[in-house]
Amino acid sequence: MERWQNVVESMDSEHKHMLRGGSVSNFFLRDSLTLCHPIFIGGCYGLMISIALLVPLIYSSLEDGDGYYQIARDWIFQMLIIVSITSFLGAFSILVSMIAKRPPARLLYVRKILFSLPFIGLAILSVSIIDKSNIILLDRLGWFLYILPGPLWIHLSYAPRWRIIDRIDRDIDPFEGMKMTVYIDEGTDVLESDSDLEEVIEAI
Repeated sequence: MERWQNVVESMDSEHKHMLRGGSVSNFFLRDSLTLCHPIFIGGCYGLMISIALLVPLIYSSLEDGDGYYQIARDWIFQMLIIVSITSFLGAFSILVSMIAKRPPARLLYVRKILFSLPFIGLAILSVSIIDKSNIILLDRLGWFLYILPGPLWIHLSYAPRWRIIDRIDRDIDPFEGMKMTVYIDEGTDVLESDSDLEEVIEAI
């Protein structure tokens, strides 16, 4: 077990629950804290949503008579733009987290909505790409819904959690300068299961 995990296990139930996070956070935090930096997690999210865009992009390009080389070049260019945007937003989130010094939000009541937005955005974008819609508002709405959820989750929940855990791992007081160290919702059992992945599946 990593050093920070041992420290978290010794904390009270509220802080332990907050810093453990859900299934998605645990999936990333099982590796090196350097590899799971919010910048890299943002880039990983950008890569995943870029891969999902391959199907409508290939379909549309083949209808236009483009070759596979052209399709690959267009997709790589698009992927690099998306990954750059999501990585930059990850860097922005950790910077804001270091300045604001706030605890990670649990997103209990908005998680199902948040994790379903990329699928809605992908559907809108797919229609826009395949039908070659000239409705600019529809295209922008699709991109917004498709890209926003990952960076928003990183900003509200993952980056503040990573910052605290990183300080624990470096033997620095993790809660130094924080006015509040944990959010507790009234009427909410802090020991309640926080499985992000299960709720994503339910939302789909």
